[in-house]
Amino acid sequence: MDDSEEADVHVINTCTVTSRADHKARSLVRAVALRRPDEPVIVTGCSAETEAEALAALAENVVVVPQSAKARLLQAPAALARAREAGEPGVGALRAALAAGVGAVGAGAADPFALVAGELSFHTRAFLKIQDGCDCRCAYCRVPLARGTSVSLEPDEVVRRAVALEERGSAEIVLTGVNVSSWRSAEEGADGGRGLARLLERLLEATARVRFRITSLEPESISPQLVEAVSNPRICPHFHVPVQSGSDAVLARMRRRYRSQKVRDGVRALRDARGDPFIAADILVGFPGETPEDHARTVDLVRGLELAALHVFPFSPRPGTAAAGMAPPVPERVRRERAREVSALAAQLGAAYARRWVGLQVDVLLERGAGRRSPAGTGRGVSENYLKVAVRGIPPGEAVAGRIARTEITAADTVLSGNFIAFRP
Repeated sequence: MDDSEEADVHVINTCTVTSRADHKARSLVRAVALRRPDEPVIVTGCSAETEAEALAALAENVVVVPQSAKARLLQAPAALARAREAGEPGVGALRAALAAGVGAVGAGAADPFALVAGELSFHTRAFLKIQDGCDCRCAYCRVPLARGTSVSLEPDEVVRRAVALEERGSAEIVLTGVNVSSWRSAEEGADGGRGLARLLERLLEATARVRFRITSLEPESISPQLVEAVSNPRICPHFHVPVQSGSDAVLARMRRRYRSQKVRDGVRALRDARGDPFIAADILVGFPGETPEDHARTVDLVRGLELAALHVFPFSPRPGTAAAGMAPPVPERVRRERAREVSALAAQLGAAYARRWVGLQVDVLLERGAGRRSPAGTGRGVSENYLKVAVRGIPPGEAVAGRIARTEITAADTVLSGNFIAFRP
């Protein structure tokens, strides 16, 4: 926030997955708007879709742009420039320019793939959005209310954008979406992970050196075709699987499309394909009706899969979802206790995964080189299997963000340490 004190306009992207996310968004919007009352504060994202009126009421200088109209942010710079030239308030000009055409999700909504970064200002990894929305309608999830049904960027355009990113020098492309597993070609109508598998094959054929990272894989999408596609060494061995629970009874009440055995089979298949990949998972504890036995099954599943990281959430009733009124509720105190238990287990498993890589070699994409406070010849970055690595021994002047350094891991801590071997071409 300190770096943005002199900004002409603030843009706050919001999330509505949990009640805490909504609360944090409102607090941040209120704080920024009150601190800079004469400057516009644009609020967009999922909370802006579902809580537009509440956010707009926080301050006079708040301009709400719902998720369904997010592409209209491309008009913001020109609108603000015109207002300043005319000596008019920027808030009014932005509200007029951005409000036109705002409607319900899926009803005349703007192109969800229109926002394309011309250059990377803050990231060494490039992000390529290939999918938006979700058709799953899980009982606890509010995201479909904010993002609508699943839509996919056509394969020719995905490939074109990926090739352009590689030609601009990107060493890694992260394929993003609300539910990437549901990507499908309009012509093929593919599903169940087969469409994504074919897309990965096309991307690998069309590019020469860039590596690809997948943000998330639903358990039911881990098909033999997808496993074969991700076995390619240019697909990062880093997979995030939204598991949610190890109890089949809870998964059924959640309206998830798989059961615990499918999770075990999927993780085993990914391991068979990639050795010891970094596998993370979402875990939702304290869902209505979750018994101590249900929770124990989740703990056993997590421990047995030896997952490398977990995103743990205590259940949060969300307005408009089927689970909001489900009974019996799990007391908040119990939800938090279960979240702490699983989080502690996650820390143990994460440390064990890091230790397994000591003495082995990884390819680290440098995110920053040696700074004024860092020793010369050092840099930090992320390996293909999502290990945070501090690299030593880089030739003088060569620790450049965006380069991939072959590195031997020498010690495992919060940030792993490694010795530089060579740069990848």
